[in-house]
Amino acid sequence: MDPIGAVDIDGDTTFRIGEEAQARGHELFYYTPDRLAFQEGRVTARGWPLELRREKGNHFSLGEEREVDLSDFDVVWLRQDPPFDMGYITTTHLLDMIHPDTLVVNDPFWVRNYPEKLLVLTFPDLTPPTAIARDLATLRSFRDKHGDIILKPLYGNGGAGVFKLHSQDGNLASLHEMFTGISREPLIVQKFLPDVTKGDKRILLVDGEPVGAINRVPAKGETRSNMHVGGRPEKVELTARDREICAAIGPLLREKGQILVGIDVIGNWLTEINVTSPTGIQELERFDGINVAARIWEAIEEKR
Repeated sequence: MDPIGAVDIDGDTTFRIGEEAQARGHELFYYTPDRLAFQEGRVTARGWPLELRREKGNHFSLGEEREVDLSDFDVVWLRQDPPFDMGYITTTHLLDMIHPDTLVVNDPFWVRNYPEKLLVLTFPDLTPPTAIARDLATLRSFRDKHGDIILKPLYGNGGAGVFKLHSQDGNLASLHEMFTGISREPLIVQKFLPDVTKGDKRILLVDGEPVGAINRVPAKGETRSNMHVGGRPEKVELTARDREICAAIGPLLREKGQILVGIDVIGNWLTEINVTSPTGIQELERFDGINVAARIWEAIEEKR
């Protein structure tokens, strides 16, 4: 995971997963992505035995630093936050070498091959009109056809770099110039969904089955609903359409070892399938009393 010192113990999903593991009698070991290595046939990490506490300002203790062979563990969690860059991809390749003898959650091969904004392309009937392109002519043609659009980096996260452009907005070329000047990656563009003002629903699935949802409502003046940028979580129920979407994608997620997944639904449309480091389990537990972390560990323990 990323450094534990800065996590919000009332919101961080990785903290809650570790807390539940500890309550179930599992021992925890913690390392940051830069301390993962391949050494002469072994996948190793330098880190610390970890103890968690739900005490703000005093939420963890570390044991003595040591190097471990990750193949000696029962389970390794891949909870490194995006960006989904070559460093992230290298992590998945190294963890591939110990999986499935050591269960890596989520399965790193399919995390690498199914990043959030690409996996949804497998389900065009469930998604709004979408294009992935780097050239400006394609982006302009898409906007000419669909009017207001959302433009964002293909491998971004947390709402960073997300722009709403209306049909006559003069900034498309400038934004394209900026993005292509700093990255070689394509952009993703989707038809703007006005229903986002009512919220962007995060539905959590455990081993392919929906367990509940929270609604993330954009702050006033925002089109982005991510909680990183001020989105407000609210209690919400799953609709028949939500369950239809989950039934369509659940079998694939289960087959590919994606134990914890968070999908984003705006109105009746699936916009993202988050497999890298999905969040939201603490908010769901507060709203609905659903212990998602326990369900996650039950699924893992059954597989072990």
